[in-house]
Amino acid sequence: MATVIVIGAGLGGMSAAYELKAELGKQHEVILINDKPDFEFTPSNPWIAVQWRERKETSIPIEPHVKKKGIRFIHAALTELQPAAQQLTLSDGQTLRYDFLAICTGPALAFDEVTGAGPESGGTTSVCTLSHAEECRHSVSALVDEPGPVIVGAMPGASCFGPAYEYAFILDRHLRDKKVRKNVPMTFVTSEPYIGHLGLNGVGDSKGMLESELRMRDVQWICNARTVAAQDGQMTVEELDDEGNIKRTHTLPYKHAMMLPAFVGIAPLRGIEGLVNPRGFVIVDEHQRNPAFPQIYAAGVCIAIAPSHKTPVPTGVPKTGYMIEAMVRTLSHNIKAELSGQPPVTKAVWNAICLADMGGHRCRLRRHAADPAAQRRLVQERKVGPSGQDRLREVLPAQDAGGGYRAHLRKTDAQIPRHRQDRMTPQTRPSPGLLLAALRGKTGLSIMFQDVAAGGAGFTLPAASAIIRASYQ
Repeated sequence: MATVIVIGAGLGGMSAAYELKAELGKQHEVILINDKPDFEFTPSNPWIAVQWRERKETSIPIEPHVKKKGIRFIHAALTELQPAAQQLTLSDGQTLRYDFLAICTGPALAFDEVTGAGPESGGTTSVCTLSHAEECRHSVSALVDEPGPVIVGAMPGASCFGPAYEYAFILDRHLRDKKVRKNVPMTFVTSEPYIGHLGLNGVGDSKGMLESELRMRDVQWICNARTVAAQDGQMTVEELDDEGNIKRTHTLPYKHAMMLPAFVGIAPLRGIEGLVNPRGFVIVDEHQRNPAFPQIYAAGVCIAIAPSHKTPVPTGVPKTGYMIEAMVRTLSHNIKAELSGQPPVTKAVWNAICLADMGGHRCRLRRHAADPAAQRRLVQERKVGPSGQDRLREVLPAQDAGGGYRAHLRKTDAQIPRHRQDRMTPQTRPSPGLLLAALRGKTGLSIMFQDVAAGGAGFTLPAASAIIRASYQ
């Protein structure tokens, strides 16, 4: 019996544990390690900050769900990894050996690279973690009570720009609902060379669309922004030209600031030669395997992906839920192959598909990794109908959900009987990309599973926080 360890239980780690157990069965042991006892659905954090969701709606305890599938869970943090010896040490003192290791830790947050930034220093707020979003909520409440200037954006080296735009639009909507938006000047400050760059050199007409959305909400912006400091209610920002020279320096006052930081690899991995790059991200090949230590695979935000081009202020490449699912499936198939004595042959295609809540409507961004120039897609869906409800109809193409099913995300108002919810199985659960789409839908969304072999017959599940509970039971 081989031991396969998964470190990290976010979207990538949870999916990896389930995929690996489904692939390997009872013949091999799968261990899931996480520094928190709960799975937290990070994409919902902007909603937490404005009280549109509560912790219990976006997180679930890990152990009771994975235990049902025969996955051993350890609540502890990684403190040391010895890849040559194929062993690791945890914060509870345990030392474990592994035959294969899947690193899905996510990143560490590099707030320290900007003076005063981050919740701990107090200069800016964050929605990078559930706890950060709950702290951010206090700052938002204070803003409503005493309106003042707001800054939202991303700092040098950031790679996850989508949540910054989302937060700006969501906060704008929240302040309008509270009847104080007219007293809150907003500025979007980003390291991107232009609005809508997103770390991908744009997706379709993301530049024009996002600029238009910001203008409609009376949000000013500064691009090529090198944030230097955020202290005592003032942010110092150096705006660079296309050659990387300082064009002007801004001193911006703020009552509330939410700035996404750059990411780095987690501390126990940094400096391990051959495993990680200088920023601490895990180096992987086309099979999601580390070239220096072939027993180690990795997926998610923790892996190294080089930017496609240089920007005046450093920007990283985002790793979306849809992309992470592709990585996870690749590593699970390849680990199974290796345990069967076969070489790894499965390769991940890193397509980027993102859904964004824009405070009053939604958009979908799609970029195909195989042909980015020819296959970029952008779809925008605005509020429709007298009720003001958002409609979201098949925002993703039909997806292979396993077990002979295809999955579609649809708008529906129907209540789904509990016995049909119980038909959810690991083989028919939606991918994290679809879960992301479902969980972020505010009203009346569902996932429909279509049985291809039965000529289209299928069943439907409500797309609410219950969907992720069902899928991980």
